[in-house]
Amino acid sequence: MRIGFLTNALVEQSRRCGDARFTTLPGVADWATAHGFQDLECGPMLPLDRAAFEQVLGERKIGITALIYCRNYLSTDEEEAANHLAELKKRIVFAGELGIEKVVTSTGIDKRIEEGIYDRDPAVKDRANMIRRIPVRSLDRVVDLFGPLTDLAEKHGVKLCFENCPLMGNIAISPVMWERIFERLPSERLGLAYDPSHLVWEMIDPYAPIETFARRIFHVHAKDTRIDRERLARTGILTDFSWWAYAIPGRGELDWARLLAALKQIGYTGTISLEHEDALYEGSVEKVQEGLLEGKRYLESRI
Repeated sequence: MRIGFLTNALVEQSRRCGDARFTTLPGVADWATAHGFQDLECGPMLPLDRAAFEQVLGERKIGITALIYCRNYLSTDEEEAANHLAELKKRIVFAGELGIEKVVTSTGIDKRIEEGIYDRDPAVKDRANMIRRIPVRSLDRVVDLFGPLTDLAEKHGVKLCFENCPLMGNIAISPVMWERIFERLPSERLGLAYDPSHLVWEMIDPYAPIETFARRIFHVHAKDTRIDRERLARTGILTDFSWWAYAIPGRGELDWARLLAALKQIGYTGTISLEHEDALYEGSVEKVQEGLLEGKRYLESRI
């Protein structure tokens, strides 16, 4: 298994701080290479600058394992939905042309059915309106959307990976939904970007699905989830979501030795991509880098 990271946190913090060093792919790649990372998962804050990607790939110092673009392709705003869909298609073609193996994405969700459930404003702390979610209602529309997208991915030799985060336009959020999606979209080019951190706060076993969905796990996000048991005892799971928070590996509930062993058992040899969303390691470029490096050290000690 190879250890990499999703570029979002480092690029976003660099932009906030006005630090231009890590707002371009070569800058991120240089830092990652110097600190022993093996792969990058490139987020949408990095422009699809072909020359920059060709430079990094041509140097062969670090791999680019995936592009990621997670948006609601079924938005009721038709212009927004069309723009998001165009960006996803652009990444599928771009990845294929440059030999990048995977594109990580969400499924989209029909907001006319699921009104108000995925406010992306980071200032909004109350996510309790998610209890109205009935994701299977959007399944037909997701199948209609991703049939042609899967054909496009097959044409360009790219794998599409559904991230399982419920906090965006997405219905691929649980083993039950994965089964339904893959029954309707059986292409071998369609799989999962397996992120166990979401399963923790969804109260889903994060270990058992690894064996069940072994042939569909194309990519793995390394992120943990802390649970405040005292807070949870007062709020329950529906009042708000103040009882949990994302963390770097080793600072939450997950048993990473067990999880990595399960991945080894199914023969997974791909990238373990750190997705940094730990508030303890935010506020400066140096803090984000510290979080990434601590997460890397923790994973290396358990692989």
